[in-house]
Amino acid sequence: MTTAHGFSRRAFLGATGATGLLAACGNGVGSNGAAQIDARVVSTEQYLYSSFPGTRDLASRAAGVLIMPLITEAGLIYGGGYGRGALRVNGVTVDYYSATRATFGLQIGAQQYAHALFFMTESALGQFRRSPGWAAGADVRYATPAQGASIGKETTEIEPVIALVFGQQGFIAGATLTGVKYNRIIP
Repeated sequence: MTTAHGFSRRAFLGATGATGLLAACGNGVGSNGAAQIDARVVSTEQYLYSSFPGTRDLASRAAGVLIMPLITEAGLIYGGGYGRGALRVNGVTVDYYSATRATFGLQIGAQQYAHALFFMTESALGQFRRSPGWAAGADVRYATPAQGASIGKETTEIEPVIALVFGQQGFIAGATLTGVKYNRIIP
């Protein structure tokens, strides 16, 4: 049966099921605020730098680094993702951000991962901080965890933003940061 808006009950149930699955995952929603986000960010940052040594050098050259310790995504045709993290400048948290994503299409599954955005220019960092809702787009260069040992030395040209996704658990076919929207939050 199709509703007046063209959605079937099955599609509606699939979307609400994905939302329920997403809500059941421990991604920091309803947490103790800034202290818990900071603890997760510091732990993730330490893991990142010890597991992928080149990222420490990359961070030292970056104007700022957004660390997202845990993004949870789930989907069954309709899907979504959510997580919270912190923007660090010179090793100090300056702002907190949420990352959200809504998707529709060929997808099934759930996954959790961490990621970091290295803002390599003051201009890119300023644009991110001034934006009421910044979305990962074509100006983001993706690095793989396999490049983690050498990425800091490989990146000689100035890229505005370098993204590294790591610590992935679970699986959703075709998952990327494309379409993830970042918004400043007050935890």
